[in-house]
Amino acid sequence: MSNMVNILAILMVLVVAGFIVIKVLTSKKNEEVEDEIEHDDKTYTIEMMTAFVKRRLDEITKINLYDIGLSEEELKRRKNKKYELKKALKGCTYGDVNDKKYVKELIFDLLSKEYGTDETNISHAIPFDIPSLLTAQDKFDILIYIYKKEFGYEALTELIKKYNLASLKYISGEAKPCYVITSEEISDIYEKENIALNFDDKLNIVTQRIYQSYKGYSSIDEVRDMNIDGVSGGVSGLPESFLSQVAQTDGDYLDQIMDSKVPRACDSIWIFFQGKSIRLAFLSFGTESELKRVCQNIYKYNNPGQLSDSNGYKINEMKDGSRVVVVRPSMSETWAFFVRKFDVKRATLEQIITCDGKEDAIELLKYLVKGARIISLTGEQGCGKTTMLMAMIENIYETMNIRVQETAFELHLRKIYPTRNILSFRETETVSRTGRFGRSEKNRWFCKHHTERLQLTQLPAG
Repeated sequence: MSNMVNILAILMVLVVAGFIVIKVLTSKKNEEVEDEIEHDDKTYTIEMMTAFVKRRLDEITKINLYDIGLSEEELKRRKNKKYELKKALKGCTYGDVNDKKYVKELIFDLLSKEYGTDETNISHAIPFDIPSLLTAQDKFDILIYIYKKEFGYEALTELIKKYNLASLKYISGEAKPCYVITSEEISDIYEKENIALNFDDKLNIVTQRIYQSYKGYSSIDEVRDMNIDGVSGGVSGLPESFLSQVAQTDGDYLDQIMDSKVPRACDSIWIFFQGKSIRLAFLSFGTESELKRVCQNIYKYNNPGQLSDSNGYKINEMKDGSRVVVVRPSMSETWAFFVRKFDVKRATLEQIITCDGKEDAIELLKYLVKGARIISLTGEQGCGKTTMLMAMIENIYETMNIRVQETAFELHLRKIYPTRNILSFRETETVSRTGRFGRSEKNRWFCKHHTERLQLTQLPAG
């Protein structure tokens, strides 16, 4: 009996000692983190916060859990959390909004609990309390955050519609009207909204700014998630190669260009909104290297291969089904990308064709589809070719099997018609469609953006 008591006593001592060791190690780790943070005027800038977040997430994902002396249950729990974080850090770069939310929540906790961010010092990152010091991007980030709390992913659409931002307008230096949203318009809207933010709102906005420069898509990160037709970058402005040539030959002319604030390629951000290409003149990637980083990351879902000088373009899809095309020099004059979103839940011909005499046009299309005729839809980028295809396919007889051949998955017909016999195919590195439109392999991606073809043929089962 005495032996049993002694054994129990020894076990109790070991358990208590184990808890003490864990507590000491944890407190020591927290003290080390505090010691690493040097508090001065620059401590709470976006750059310093981003560096801290990168370092801490790197430590969390690379820590050896077997050296800490955890219990079996705690070790299993920590291993699962570590695996979940690694998975989220990888998935958020593919456009997965759930992984993005997980990473942002962790960054929020790191800033509030470890970095010591509070109501006083958070304004060192973004001057929330002094509107005159806010940049156009700061104001836009605040507006999108507030609208997103109310409208979700319709936030940008609601903002554009409320202030009629998708209308033709004249801007200084332009002789003809264009679709553009300027920094002056964003400033006016911010003033009219009269926004009041609490600490959590401010920290969430700072968290988003850190996330988009670390794992996100820079200035377009929140814009890409919105329910719009698409977004592109690097498609206007002076190329970096041109600026380099000018700097070597005529430095004075280069100074004049920079003084006049002529847009560069890295200042080029456009959205597709209800068939219109609208330039967001108030947003910028800042540098050519940041535009390059976005281009190198935005197409990586499902490992489509390397974007290289010998293979200067990539066509792929993102986690949410968006189609993405990325190009780089020397195939193109600048790094550029095109993201096309297809958020149509159930398109019909009656919804798409609304002009006078629509009844005859709709009936003609229905008869052409039911008669299994070869139909070609052609038009400029973003005019609605794919949406029209989705609507026309509704009129194919239910008894017919549908086989879809695409460059990249974009119709997603099985989401719209889950009970139909549908199977889609796409091009891969080893399987391609040769001779489409009489074009070469390298030029075929360009044709995809300008022509959609629908050939209805009854196929044998399987």
